[in-house]
Amino acid sequence: MSKKNKKKNCTYIGGQAVLEGVMMMGKTCAATAVRDPDGEIQIESKRLNRSVHAKRASKIPFVRGTVNLVSSLIRGTKTLLRSAAVYGDDEEGAGRIQKWLAEKLKVNLMDVISVISAILGIVLAIGIFIFLPRFLVGLLNNFAPVINETHWSYYVLLGVIKLVIFIAYLALILLLKDIRRLYMYHGAEHKTINAYEHGVELTPEKVQECSRIHDRCGTSFLFIVLFINIVLISVATWAFYTYAFFIENKILRFLMNLAIEIVLLPVIAGVSYEILRFLAKFDNKFVNFFKAPGKLIQKTLTTREPDLEMIEVAISAFNKVLEMDADENVPETEFVTGGILSKMLASTKKKFSAKGIDESDAEWIYSLALDIKRSELTSERMIVSSESKKISEIVEKRLTGRPLWYIIGDTEFYGCKIKVDERALIPRPETETLADVAVKSIEDGFKVLDLCTGSGCIAVSVAKKCAGRRVSVTASDLSDAAIMLAKENAQLNGVNVEFVQSDLFTNVRGRFNLIICNPPYIKTADIAGLQKEVREYEPRIALDGGEDGLEFYRRIAKTIRRYLARDGVLLLECGEGQTEEILKLFDKRDYAMVIKDLYGVERFLKIAF
Repeated sequence: MSKKNKKKNCTYIGGQAVLEGVMMMGKTCAATAVRDPDGEIQIESKRLNRSVHAKRASKIPFVRGTVNLVSSLIRGTKTLLRSAAVYGDDEEGAGRIQKWLAEKLKVNLMDVISVISAILGIVLAIGIFIFLPRFLVGLLNNFAPVINETHWSYYVLLGVIKLVIFIAYLALILLLKDIRRLYMYHGAEHKTINAYEHGVELTPEKVQECSRIHDRCGTSFLFIVLFINIVLISVATWAFYTYAFFIENKILRFLMNLAIEIVLLPVIAGVSYEILRFLAKFDNKFVNFFKAPGKLIQKTLTTREPDLEMIEVAISAFNKVLEMDADENVPETEFVTGGILSKMLASTKKKFSAKGIDESDAEWIYSLALDIKRSELTSERMIVSSESKKISEIVEKRLTGRPLWYIIGDTEFYGCKIKVDERALIPRPETETLADVAVKSIEDGFKVLDLCTGSGCIAVSVAKKCAGRRVSVTASDLSDAAIMLAKENAQLNGVNVEFVQSDLFTNVRGRFNLIICNPPYIKTADIAGLQKEVREYEPRIALDGGEDGLEFYRRIAKTIRRYLARDGVLLLECGEGQTEEILKLFDKRDYAMVIKDLYGVERFLKIAF
């Protein structure tokens, strides 16, 4: 990209390189994109939610510099730690120490490392940029006694040494591989912003052609801070000692020096910020002279040419900020990282509860993803990122309202694995009782018919339990799609079932010793009040039982005798409170048995003919 090209887009978006990623911040949000150990780009985006006071302060000249510096330091540190949690959390890190911390103290090892790193960083900064410069000036003073704390040259020299240390520090850390990659991501951040500002298409290949140097870089800001620091601290401290020559105690004098630097920090930050803003507005020889030192440091030290994958990460973060700034309804996102089982499970349950989803679904998700029993979820353990990804994918789909077992793709039913999707209802646990009663009622030589078979769970499980016996099983359903699903389940479980597409008995031939049916029994008017996952995802044809919910039972009652063999038995599942009305339809009260489900609800009828 030519330097002569004029900017076509003015953007307020700024950024920061993080571990294996880039953070971009706009007016209303911040988004961080990180490439995780699996090579996938994860994005965490948050609304800024600044307080009213912070918003006001950020508009006041000279004050806004301090506000932005403090908020940037806090946000930058948190973002670095979050990116470290994404990239550093893999299975190799889940060693004995991590397991012990999780089980005994309910603490994530990455959290401990992050806190220690932050503390060490602060201590290191104070040591390198406050104590070390004064120590070095003290050594020089041994060779030139005329340079002392009461002379202005002492503070000029102190500032120059700080600047030298700053540049030497940036150069020295380049020896670290992770820092070199960090600087490459820094270059990717600058290239992306430059590309947008100059109207370049945001593709990795196009962005790669742009400059990695930018006027608003934090490196330039830090350079200006150090320069202003030299001027203000030198003048202020020299003036103080000119009029406070009576302070003889060296420790007290040192503390006074430190106090002056701390007091003047907001002033230095405020002035430096305004200078940086001013310089960024212009592009001429005079202004470029002042921009030159910061750009030189960027070019030689703090940015490196990124590869296309790094640029792709930076573009992802930038586009997310554009999207969220343009639409306040775009939801926040989070990184998928590992953590403590109990804390993660509690968080998921809270999300489900807020959406009106049964919290037990959270337990099923963790149990299946971790391949452990639900009862084992009480045993504390560390969840690593690969496991967390599996959990997160299922949780996000469940939060849309889609039924859990459709997401999982199969469920257990009476000892069989049953494939489930939107072609049929999800088998309910209470229906296992119906299958159990059926199996216990079957004798050798029986012919069994399963009406309204749906997923085929009853027919398949009955056939599997009766394997090795002279029992034939036929299953019918009105839906072609349901029949196809039921056939897949028969094949999955290795059983022989004859399937017939039929509206109840329409296409069924022959007589049967046992007829089983779990028909639609929800009243038409009640369907709108069902849970979202049932109402919007499960097939209505398998739910709607007509105006009073008894339409299918009436039809069965009219023709059942044509299809039952002598001494045949009919097994029905019913809706809650329907058994009495259904018994009236068959007029077989003396030959009927009402069976309750596991919850004590009258759910099944066994009628002998």
